[in-house]
Amino acid sequence: MVYDRWPDGDPMDSGRKYRVRWGYLAASIIVFIIDLIIALHVHDRIIRPYIGDMLVVVVVYCFVRVFVPRGMKRLPLYVFLFAVCVEVLQYFRLAEMLRLQGNAAARIILGSVFDWKDIACYGAGCLLIQIYEIRRRAL
Repeated sequence: MVYDRWPDGDPMDSGRKYRVRWGYLAASIIVFIIDLIIALHVHDRIIRPYIGDMLVVVVVYCFVRVFVPRGMKRLPLYVFLFAVCVEVLQYFRLAEMLRLQGNAAARIILGSVFDWKDIACYGAGCLLIQIYEIRRRAL
């Protein structure tokens, strides 16, 4: 089976397709680096706990878009649900259950403290992504 159209029916242009994927890859790397800098060097009460959590969902979204550059209109919702699942696993102390509490990388990736504010930040980040998606489709 040959795919010559995007899921929305537009003809595929392989050059455009790969430019889109490279753009999302670059965005995911850049936002990840920004989030990492915030996590390691910013110790305040606004940027690190709130903006950092909003950027996490942007990183996940951009990374998924590398593999699925178009379609999936509900991707921001799926990213939010994924983030909430990770947060709920923090509530159940997954890192401790897996005996990874001493592993700094695992604690950063899995998190260690459940917080409703994190879920609100994930929601705000996904809302911004959804606004971006709507504006992008309108162009």
